[in-house]
Amino acid sequence: MTSRNKQILIFALVALAQLYVPAKMVWNQESILEEGTEYKFKTAPVDPNDPFRGKYITLTFEENTFTVQDEMDWSRGEKVYVLLGTNKSGFAKIDSISKQVPNGQQDFVEAKAWFVSRNGENKVSLDYPFNRFYMEESKAYDAEATYQKSQIDTTKTTYALVSIKNGDAVLKDVLIDDIPIREIVIKEQSKDQR
Repeated sequence: MTSRNKQILIFALVALAQLYVPAKMVWNQESILEEGTEYKFKTAPVDPNDPFRGKYITLTFEENTFTVQDEMDWSRGEKVYVLLGTNKSGFAKIDSISKQVPNGQQDFVEAKAWFVSRNGENKVSLDYPFNRFYMEESKAYDAEATYQKSQIDTTKTTYALVSIKNGDAVLKDVLIDDIPIREIVIKEQSKDQR
């Protein structure tokens, strides 16, 4: 094999590897969306001065703390596995947290211990991997305003629809009163253009 042929072969292999990695990432995300279990995570209000960075909405969740036996067993920033269930209203709830990958049939998501109370409350606050909802740039500002209003209005139910499979999670949508935020923004923008 000539030096030129080797260079062409190496170039082709590198090009294939560069195509394989993003394709595999997309395939994994699509697999979670198609085969994963959907959970509705009810959102909680955030600081109105910083709910949006760039082109995404920063989400916080009502169900993000869990009481543990001994807070000294947990450290900030460590990986935790959150075992999930649903409450009577159909929203996600935390059944338990663990430092080991669960081996049962129950759905779980990998998260991080965001804060550990050291005042006897024995609570671990969680940082989920799906706390940013990306938006198209032309809709970002209106989505921010709509999301802020829904968090202030106690008559509105705002939640994130998340697919979960084998500990991985994909944020599908953010809904306000069961209507996707994108649809609300499009409707408001079309009213403003009239």
